[in-house]
Amino acid sequence: MRHYSVWLAGVLVLPGQVGALTPPLQLAGVYQQQDTALYRVSEKLDGVRAYWNGRELLSRGGHRFSAPDWFVAGFPATPLDGELWLGRGRFDELSAAVRRYAPVEAEWRPLRFMVFDLPASELPFEARLTALQALFATLSSPHLELVEQRLVLDRTALAAYLDEVEAGGGEGLMLRHRQSRYQPQRNEDLLKLKRHQDAEAVVLAHLPGQGKYEGMLGALLVETPDGRRFRLGTGFSDEQRRRPPAPGVTVTYRHRGETATGLPRFASFLRVRNEEPGRP
Repeated sequence: MRHYSVWLAGVLVLPGQVGALTPPLQLAGVYQQQDTALYRVSEKLDGVRAYWNGRELLSRGGHRFSAPDWFVAGFPATPLDGELWLGRGRFDELSAAVRRYAPVEAEWRPLRFMVFDLPASELPFEARLTALQALFATLSSPHLELVEQRLVLDRTALAAYLDEVEAGGGEGLMLRHRQSRYQPQRNEDLLKLKRHQDAEAVVLAHLPGQGKYEGMLGALLVETPDGRRFRLGTGFSDEQRRRPPAPGVTVTYRHRGETATGLPRFASFLRVRNEEPGRP
């Protein structure tokens, strides 16, 4: 019997790899004025979600990242939940590096696995954080980093922290209930807070550009999962306008709520979807 490798969501998947290793990840709800004193707060990283199962790095969809052996050398046998990260505003570089079937060492060297939880533990988050701090005190890997989890005691302080992160080019904040157990599902004990909202749509067609964009993409005609169609015309680099996402591809866009007609307000292209990066 012949076996073939395939591309799935932009990641090269080997025979027997699809769906067999899906990690039990906790997924976030949306912050809606909950009592901030009940939570620890960290920056929402613009990275690629990853799960260290004690032996290898897995994506949210259960695909093995082709991380070099030296990158994971010194990682503990304990499962870790986190994100592969290269820094603020560098998602495209990160995505290109981690999607390759054969890793390029120069691309992986600046990467870090930013850890924010201890998924196999049955302790509440505050105690899990203490356990993580003790674990990291015994580790020496330059590619592992524990995400800072702040105490933010009121909404004024939370807004100030969000301003600080956004002013530096960050995406937003994540809130983890201090007494919550790790739950491998979407729940309200893990929350995300951003001033912009993200959503997805499928590319239907390329609309031609005019003026300085003549001969390039002017806008994408896209359709949301519930059938709404609109033009997505901002947020593209010149290179993306020269080589836009193909029809049928799912893209992520950023917006600020919806208009009276139900269309996204101030929609701006963010990225081509790839294993749902940075969505805890």
